[in-house]
Amino acid sequence: MWRHGDVLIEQVAELPVAATRTQSSILAHGEITGHSHRLETPENAVLWTTREMLFLQVIHTVRIIHEEHKPITLEPGTYRVWKQREYTPQAIKYVRD
Repeated sequence: MWRHGDVLIEQVAELPVAATRTQSSILAHGEITGHSHRLETPENAVLWTTREMLFLQVIHTVRIIHEEHKPITLEPGTYRVWKQREYTPQAIKYVRD
């Protein structure tokens, strides 16, 4: 598992059948700063989504970058990406989108 600020990344065996390819290279946007957790070389990976989950399929080694964090390097494989959420008894609110 890898932590990159408000993003947690875990390698998984495969993509879900229901996953849909996206054109984005951003894993998460910062609400206040506008900074983002993103692929340094988007041509090396593909982001996929399901209704509630984000997946990253790395084709060639890629780095995840952000203005406030050191880059992390991911080797080829499939990964699930979680965004940190804030829990309250009334609702679950995303800290970063």
